[in-house]
Amino acid sequence: MFDDLKPHIADLRKALSISVGSIFVMFFVCFAFNTIILDFIIQPLVGALPKGSTVIFTKVQEPFFTAIKVSFFSGFLLALPIIFWQIWVFIAPALYANEKKFVLPFVAFATLMFLMGASFSYYVVVPIGLQFLINFGSELFSALPSIGDYVGFFTKLVFGFGIAFELPVITLFLAKIGLINGQILRDFFKFAVVIIFVLSALLTPPDMVTQFLMAVPMVILYGFSILIADYFGNNPE
Repeated sequence: MFDDLKPHIADLRKALSISVGSIFVMFFVCFAFNTIILDFIIQPLVGALPKGSTVIFTKVQEPFFTAIKVSFFSGFLLALPIIFWQIWVFIAPALYANEKKFVLPFVAFATLMFLMGASFSYYVVVPIGLQFLINFGSELFSALPSIGDYVGFFTKLVFGFGIAFELPVITLFLAKIGLINGQILRDFFKFAVVIIFVLSALLTPPDMVTQFLMAVPMVILYGFSILIADYFGNNPE
């Protein structure tokens, strides 16, 4: 049995090596432009800060490690098409010939949905969340956010929304191979809502505003996924 798994383990190792290697290559590219990327990332924070407040760092090594973290995260985003391609290459041997032709749509759709989730987080969720969190105590305290803490907050939100927006992609794949259909998703809806709110609590900072801003789009995406499953799905046996 172990001998039968060896080819799959080798394929998995190869896919992981290519994916990790592409992230490292993109990391070095992004590190060369880390100040430009970081300036873009902090714009929502700068816009939410009260007059007289500024972004600071509290540890000597904080700017350097923040640049590394930002470069890795940006490198991951740039490497997404390669990562999704490797995911497809790994699962392709288990698919029929007519299913393997969806490789390019899968890679494009998966990359697009992740970037849409990241963009929604950057332009909508992060500004609203920051306005709520910073202004909540502004009458008593002065806002002097640490750049390291903010980047951790930012990357967690953006990554969480990127993953959340992959729901239609996963649905499309499972529907095409006949594992689910629209009726199955409808029957599971009330349980899905509970799971979505639990995931939102895990993927966002501990405040109700950002959790709600993630949960509502995910419920909408779940409804969109039902339509996808209705259109593309087969009747699973």
